[in-house]
Amino acid sequence: MSWRLQHMFWNLDASEDAAAANLNVIAEWAIGLIEWLGLPGVAIAIALENLIPPLPSEVILPIAGFAASKGSFGLIPVILWATLGSVVGALALYLIGAWLGRQRLRKLLVKVPLVSIDDVNNTERWFDRYGKFTVFFGRMIPVFRSLISIPAGVTRMKLWIFVALTTAGSLIWNTIFVLAGYYLGENWAVAEEYAGVIQNAVIVIVIAAVVIFVARRILILIKRNKRNKRKVDDPSRE
Repeated sequence: MSWRLQHMFWNLDASEDAAAANLNVIAEWAIGLIEWLGLPGVAIAIALENLIPPLPSEVILPIAGFAASKGSFGLIPVILWATLGSVVGALALYLIGAWLGRQRLRKLLVKVPLVSIDDVNNTERWFDRYGKFTVFFGRMIPVFRSLISIPAGVTRMKLWIFVALTTAGSLIWNTIFVLAGYYLGENWAVAEEYAGVIQNAVIVIVIAAVVIFVARRILILIKRNKRNKRKVDDPSRE
């Protein structure tokens, strides 16, 4: 393959910030893998991205799109191989969730401080009701792209439905970022910057949700302890 591109990407030196340096390392790794294996390298990189979230598809996909713009691959094959990798990686996590199962998950979650069996039951009911939408749209949300496959496996969502929804959602996500790399060319990193903003927003929302959950749970425990204390002090209240 003739498209050795390291010099066209971010050639960072030791003075650059750590985040940008890490991004450069990931970019070089993806370039090397795609150079070595061609289109299967795209699929492998994206499959690993599902299993190892620190590997961002927002970097790998634009690089593959850039390679297509240089004539190394066809645009459609890049998108299809990337989507194949997404499905394979998601299936691996689905199988882990299926092996874990509801009962093992319940045993684990009820041991988590501030998590009650009612929380687990409510979450399961919610996923049983909205799981299909969650899997489809979750494939287009940073951070959750990988994680969403595990509850789908735990609840034993029908495999063909899971594969169909994962394929559709991944196809949309992959197409957007491959096209971004294709048309942005050497400025492919712009796509990652915008995706980074979305990812940070998702992380902030998740942290806020966790803080609210913990605060509410602590308030419930405080009220319950006060109620129990009043019963002990005044048995006639029982």
